[in-house]
This record gives sequence, C-alpha cells and structure tokens, in this order.
Amino acid sequence: MILYKQARAGADVVSPSDMMDGRVGAIREALDGEGFQHVSIMSYTAKYASSFYGPFREALDSNPRFGDKKTYQMNPANYREALVEAYADESEGADILLVKPGLPYLDIIRLLRDKSPLPIAAYQVSGEYSMIKAGGALKMIDEERVMMESLTCLRRAGADVVLTYFALQAARCLCGEKRNVGVLHTPGELRVFSEAYR
Repeated sequence: MILYKQARAGADVVSPSDMMDGRVGAIREALDGEGFQHVSIMSYTAKYASSFYGPFREALDSNPRFGDKKTYQMNPANYREALVEAYADESEGADILLVKPGLPYLDIIRLLRDKSPLPIAAYQVSGEYSMIKAGGALKMIDEERVMMESLTCLRRAGADVVLTYFALQAARCLCGEKRNVGVLHTPGELRVFSEAYR
C-alpha cells in the first residue's frame, strides 16, 4: 500500500482522495498495525463534483475518459451529506476533515467547523488559483490582494489548514518579499500540493 511507503518515508499526514466508504477506518487500522499510530489521516470528507478542478485535470491530462466522478464525489447542491460524511470519518479515526474546493464551499467549511471538534482543512483548487492568476495577468484585479483576501476568507470561514497552489507566493507576501506575481504558472508547478497561511 502506498500509504505505508509514505509513512515509512516520514509523512506526518496521509490523505486518500478516493472517498470510498470505510476507507479511513481501513487506513487507520492498517497504519496502527504497522506501528504508525502517530501518522494522521486527513480525510477528503466533503469533496464535491466540481468544475473548479479543470486546470489540474488539463495539466495532468486526467479528465475522465468516460462517465464522470459524480458517483462518489458529492453533489454541489447537497450540504447535508457533508455532515453525514464528517460523522462517518470521525468515527473511523480521521484526524482532519477536508473540504474541496474551498471558496465555493465556505458554508460547508463553517458547517463542519461548527459541528466537529476536529481541525478543518480547505483545499483551494486549481480553478480558484487559475482565475486569480489570469485576472492578475490581465490586469483586471490586484492579484496579490485578491490572493490574500481569498485565503483570509477560507480562514474566516473556519479552516484551520489551507491547502493552496499559492503557498509559496502567499508566504513571501506575508514575509514582505516582492516577487513577479503576474506570470501564470506552468503545469508542472500546478502539481504542487502544499499548505499555507496558518
């Protein structure tokens, strides 16, 4: 199992993205059985069937060849299912609950923050990132200000952890560094999965 390899390599957190029922419990049991009780699980508790994943899928050529992912990703119109999934993941041993995408689902972040004692994570996905980058490149918005406002909104909604493609740029901004922020990132850079703005 790839999660064993990640744990052995020193991962502090593993995060399976497939959302299958019972997956968190199976992973917790397997990791504990191998002596990795200290490795946390961030569950994809509320992963919505979203069009905001488009740029990532295009960059990796990972669009579905047939059908779609709506059989296991959540309906964007359904907020109640997020509570059901949160309770299930908590009972199976999740350590962090993730909402994906972020900005279109601020209400879900707040819902889980109010209902769960666990840390809540928000994933600002490629579509959210690309819209801000494109708007900045076209001089339609102030990219840096909009970037920081978007991250602040995720935190205000209740996210304890924010996963974003803006991690490095936001960190530099927070540290007062000025870099060229008007260039769209390459597909390779879009593959980065990182955390920012604690």
